[in-house]
Amino acid sequence: PRVTGSEEQTEGQRSTLECSTPYVCPWGDIALHWEGYDPQVSEVSGRVQLDTSGVSRQVNLTSSFSWKDHSRKLLCEVSHGSRRASTEVVLRVQHAPKDTRVSLSPSSGNIGVGDTVTLSCRVGSSHPPVAGYHWYKDGVAVGTERVLALRGVRRQDHGRYRCEAQNALGTGVSPAVTLRVFSAEISASPAAEVLEGTATTLSCDVPGREGHPEELTYTWYRNSAWLREGPAHSLLFPAVTAGDAGYYSCQVTNSQGSDTAPAISLSVTYPPRIPILTLFQETQGGRLVIVRCTVDSHPPAALAIDRDGTVLATSGAQVALRQRLGVTASRNSLRLEIRDAGRRDSGKYGCTASNVHGNASATKVLVTRAAELLVQPSAEVPEGTAVTLTCVGTGDTEEKPLYSWYRNGRRLQESSFPTLEFPSIRGDDAGAFQCQVRSRNGSDTSEAVPLRVLYPPRQPVLSSFLQSRGGRLGIIQCSVESDPESNLTLRRGDDVIACTRGCPQATSPRVRVTSSYNSLKVEIQDVVVEDEGIYVCQAGNSQGSASATVDFQA
Repeated sequence: PRVTGSEEQTEGQRSTLECSTPYVCPWGDIALHWEGYDPQVSEVSGRVQLDTSGVSRQVNLTSSFSWKDHSRKLLCEVSHGSRRASTEVVLRVQHAPKDTRVSLSPSSGNIGVGDTVTLSCRVGSSHPPVAGYHWYKDGVAVGTERVLALRGVRRQDHGRYRCEAQNALGTGVSPAVTLRVFSAEISASPAAEVLEGTATTLSCDVPGREGHPEELTYTWYRNSAWLREGPAHSLLFPAVTAGDAGYYSCQVTNSQGSDTAPAISLSVTYPPRIPILTLFQETQGGRLVIVRCTVDSHPPAALAIDRDGTVLATSGAQVALRQRLGVTASRNSLRLEIRDAGRRDSGKYGCTASNVHGNASATKVLVTRAAELLVQPSAEVPEGTAVTLTCVGTGDTEEKPLYSWYRNGRRLQESSFPTLEFPSIRGDDAGAFQCQVRSRNGSDTSEAVPLRVLYPPRQPVLSSFLQSRGGRLGIIQCSVESDPESNLTLRRGDDVIACTRGCPQATSPRVRVTSSYNSLKVEIQDVVVEDEGIYVCQAGNSQGSASATVDFQA
C-alpha cells in the first residue's frame, strides 16, 4: 500500500493520512486497514474508485494527535489470506516540552552546609528539541543551564526550585522541588545581650523547620554541658538572670543524622551589686594604708573611692592625686595606696560603683595608728645582742612629743627620746612591747610587738624525794629555764634513765617518765638499793647547755 499525508504533525490539530492500493478486487477477500492508532480520538473511512479515470481502493485515518503520539508507529496493511504487505508511518508530533521535572542529587540523606548539590532539568518529550532552560528559586531566576550545580551549599540555598524548558512551540514548567539544607542555627530574641529580668528566648532552627517531613529532636547545651533534649526547638527564660549567661549550642537530629549549631553567647547585663570594700593598715614600718574596692557588674562599673565625701581615686579619669597616693585600676577593681599614713587619714571611706543600669556603694571606717614600733635588728635575737626599739610617730607635729614605753602592759619609762635601747639584751628582757606618743594634739599607742630573746639553759633545778608510805616510791624531777625549749636527759653513771625527746622508752616496768615544757619527772616504783647513786640532769638547746647532780639515797 501507499501512504500519503505528512509524518510531521502539530499537537492538537486534526489531519488525515491516506492509505491506498492501485487495484480493486470486488469479489475477493483482499482487506486494507490501519493499525496502531487510538480509536477514541480517530476516525477511519474508505472509498473505492472504478471508472475510466482510474482504479484504486483507499482507507483514510483522521485523528487529532497529542505529544504522547510522538514517535508512534502506524501501519497501513493489505492482506489476502495469509499474505500481507504493509507500509509504516512514524509520527513526528510537534509540541512544547512535556513531562518536565527536576532531579536532585544526592537524592537521600541530609544536605549540609558546604556540600555539593546538582539539580537537573529533565524533559520527557520535546519536538523540536529544547532550545533553552531557566531555573527559579522561590520565584527568582538563578540559572540558564540544564544542570544547576551548587558547590559549597549555604543555608540561604534552602528553598523551592523549578525549571522551565523552552522550544519554538512553548515552555514546559516542572513542579517545584524543595532543597532542604540541614543546618542548625541559634537565634536570640529580643537580642543576644539583654538586661537582667528580661523575658528571653533562644531558638534553634533548621531552614524549613515548620514544613519538615519528619519530627526533629533538639538537644541543648550550655557551656558544653547538657541541658535538655526533646521536640522543643526553643529555650525560654521568663526573667533571665546573670547566672543564665553563657555559651549555648544545640544539636538537631532527624532519621538521616544530626547537625550542631555554632554556639551563641547569651550576655546578661545588670547593675552593680554591693561593692566589697577592704581596708588594710601595715603595722610594721612604712605606715601604709591600702583601700581596695571590687564589685560584680555587667557591663563593668566605674568605681570611685572617697574619704568623708572627698573623692580620692576613680577608675576612669584620674582626680588630682596627692604625692602620698597611688592608684591601680582594673576591670571592676580599684586600689588606693596611702603612704606615710597617719591620724589625718582616719575617716569614713566609701566606694561607689555605677554603670548604665544603676549604682551601689559601701562604706567602712578607718582609724589609723599614729604610732608604730620598730625593732632592730630583729624581733627575735640571741641573748647579748644590742637591740633598739624605735617609736615612729606621725611627723605632723612641730613640738617634741613624749614617748612612754610598756612591756607586757606594765610601764617601763617615759622620755622625749623615741628609742628604747638594750646594749646587751637578756632573756628577762623578752616580752610584748608598746610605745605611746603624746603631744598637744592627743596621744596614740602602737600595737604590741613581741620581742623574743634566745638564751641557753640556766642551771637546772634537780630534786629527789623518797616516799615510804604504801610502798617505796622514789621521785627525781629536773626543770630548767631556756628559750628555745631544752632537751632534758637524766643519767646515772653511763646509763640514760630518761629524756624529754630522742631516747628509748624506759625498759624497767618500775620506771615511769613524765615530760612537759623544760621539765622531766621520773618515778621509780619499789625502790631498791641498786637505784641509789648520783643522778645527772643535762639540759641543752641551740644556744648552749647546762647540768646539775643529785645524790639519791634509798
